[in-house]
Amino acid sequence: MKTDFAEEYKTIGLNIAYYRKLRGLTQLQLAEKINISRTHLSNIEAPGVHTSISLEVLFQIAHVLDIPASRLLVMPLADLPAE
Repeated sequence: MKTDFAEEYKTIGLNIAYYRKLRGLTQLQLAEKINISRTHLSNIEAPGVHTSISLEVLFQIAHVLDIPASRLLVMPLADLPAE
C-alpha cells in the first residue's frame, strides 16, 4: 500500500507489538481476542508492511491491552526529534 503516512503505520504497529509483549500475549492470543487473523495482526505489527487498521480494531486492541488507544498512535518520547 502506497501511503504518505508510512511512519505513522510503523509507529502503530511497533506500539501494538510492544504492549502485546508487555502483557505476555502472543500474536495469536491477541488476534483471537479481537477476532482477526494472526496474519492480519502480524501485518499490522510489521514495520515494513503498511497495513490499514480500522478504528474498531485499534480500539479493540487497546481495550484488550488495557491502555488508552492514544498510546498506540504516538511514538515513545525517546524517539521524538529534538526541537
